[in-house]
Amino acid sequence: MSLLVVGLSHRTAPVGVLERAALTGDAPTRLLHDAAATATVAEAALLNTCNRIELYADVDKFHAGVAELSLLLAHHSGVDLEELTPHLYVHYEDRAVHHLFSVACGLDSMVVGEGQILGQLRDALAKAQDEHTAGRGLNELFQQALRVGKRAHSETGIDKAGQSLVTFGLEQVAAGAGEIAGKRALVVGAGSMSSLAAATLVRSGVTDLLVANRTPARAERLVEILGPGVARTLDLAKVPQALADVDLVISCTGAAGVVIRAEDVAAAVAARRSEQPLALLDLAMPRDVDHAVHELPGALLVDLESLSHAHAASPGAGDVDAVTRIVADEVSAFGAAQRAARIAPTVVALRSMASDVVAAELGRLDSRLPDLDERSRAEITQTVRRVVDKLLHAPTVRVKQLAAEPGGASYADALRELFDLDPAAVHAVSGTPVGGRPQPSGGSAG
Repeated sequence: MSLLVVGLSHRTAPVGVLERAALTGDAPTRLLHDAAATATVAEAALLNTCNRIELYADVDKFHAGVAELSLLLAHHSGVDLEELTPHLYVHYEDRAVHHLFSVACGLDSMVVGEGQILGQLRDALAKAQDEHTAGRGLNELFQQALRVGKRAHSETGIDKAGQSLVTFGLEQVAAGAGEIAGKRALVVGAGSMSSLAAATLVRSGVTDLLVANRTPARAERLVEILGPGVARTLDLAKVPQALADVDLVISCTGAAGVVIRAEDVAAAVAARRSEQPLALLDLAMPRDVDHAVHELPGALLVDLESLSHAHAASPGAGDVDAVTRIVADEVSAFGAAQRAARIAPTVVALRSMASDVVAAELGRLDSRLPDLDERSRAEITQTVRRVVDKLLHAPTVRVKQLAAEPGGASYADALRELFDLDPAAVHAVSGTPVGGRPQPSGGSAG
């Protein structure tokens, strides 16, 4: 597997570019299929979150893969390639694995150590499986990334900085508009982020919670989950009027345009009697709340752009260092296992060829000595097989060890050349047709 990652995130692109590049509707599915259909790509997966868009692909050509995936990102995001390119990053093979493991551990998140990324990675893998663009390679890679992320959270204190953008965002709101407890709140949206926000508000002690969503049934389900008497639904069309009656608004929808307009916020501020500003936490990408709200007196807007500039209360340096070491160790182990796995078909093909040679020679012996008794024949057979096994044992064990090191693929090539192994036999063991690549499957990740 030759892993290539092409993407952009809050670390490389300003929020304005991320906002315009956001993939909505069926764009993620179309991008995934187009990526998997390119000539250089065998498997593809897409990690699409509010602050990153990353294509993971198993490619057979590095430069062609980068060019094709970059072009697809530009095409499906609607951002011109020339404008998008300076914000793209590219990782290949071990560096790509290192990047994914770092993402899984929360080291690359806007809020270092947040745990929500693990669910997003799990969703990305499930989507690639459902769309039949992920095969064995990406399945194994993403499953290992999930295990590494869980290990980092269980063995270190990396998640002390906060479980998600919701908690970090609420910290910023509390700093500018007072404690969350006792506030009246409105959550716009009923997806995973909005559900997390609603649950966090309830735990934080909001006294009145409204939930509005484009699909009322989803809002009703969320209210039921929160428990009787805790929250109630609100018609989405009534959100502008409800702004004057709440202290805090959290919005995270999948809408392509602005959901909360600046003029509605201005009217709500004018009608409010509280001395505290009307706080709005916008966690959507593209943004739900009009950017002009930043300029309104009496309103406090915390969005992804302001969060990216905020100084988060990061975990201790020791925890970050510990997770960094975990990632390095796991990348090394994963790379060694992958390289060792590549030589396994060659070793199996070599032993199969040796077994065929033994069988042919024993058959020849039978034709020359037809009167050989069964006991002697069995002893000769066992002796010949022992000799072959002993001759092959040391080189096959050693070549597996050498193959686990960087550049180890050359040892498999040498073994094939030295023993004149039939390429078809090697590919038959690996399940790959000669001159071809294994096809993606939608099988379970296990």
